[in-house]
Amino acid sequence: MCNLYAQTKSQDAMRQVFREVLEDDEDLIDTTGNLASAPGIFPDYAAPIIRRSDAGNWVLTMARWGMPTPDIYLEGRRTDPGVTNIRNVHSSHWRRWLGVEHRCLVPFTSFSELDTRPGASRNTPVWFALGQDRPLAFFAGIRTRWTSVRKLKEGEVTAELFGFLTCEANDAVRPIHPKAMPVILTTPAEWRCWLTAETSEALKLQRPLANGRLESVAEGTRADPA
Repeated sequence: MCNLYAQTKSQDAMRQVFREVLEDDEDLIDTTGNLASAPGIFPDYAAPIIRRSDAGNWVLTMARWGMPTPDIYLEGRRTDPGVTNIRNVHSSHWRRWLGVEHRCLVPFTSFSELDTRPGASRNTPVWFALGQDRPLAFFAGIRTRWTSVRKLKEGEVTAELFGFLTCEANDAVRPIHPKAMPVILTTPAEWRCWLTAETSEALKLQRPLANGRLESVAEGTRADPA
């Protein structure tokens, strides 16, 4: 699973890229404040997402990484740290959040998978990006507002949560992590489809990024060194 990624582009870069999705009378409202570069985003960290607000506006806002865990996996546990990656979209637990009101884009510049090659340390991250310059792209995400105990020291909190879809690994990721990779969207048409299309159409995007689009850009660090 992808449990570590980076987002090192500026808020202005995100706004400029997303502008291609907006209609003439629309704008992207930024509620993130002073957003710092994030070379290492871990589960339950706050990170930027793009979604529709309750008022119908597009917003760049912060959310905690990890959607609510299915009840069956919470038996006997006092906290719910959340689920970062979602593969089985046919599960009734996840179907409730597949409508347009719960879909989001998760900006990223690189992501890592733990190296499973023979002889490799199982704790060695291998970083992937669309190029050495780490161009901005998006994961296909879902989000919700949820009340739970994420950490005992916090107690019960109501928070904006997100996770992103995964799919089969492509040729770049498969040798490192054969089970899965994040669903990556790279074009305005894909971004618009994920955010606005009927669910059956949007879920056609749950497929590996085309071979040749990703490359390994770093190894062995828990933050992207770019």
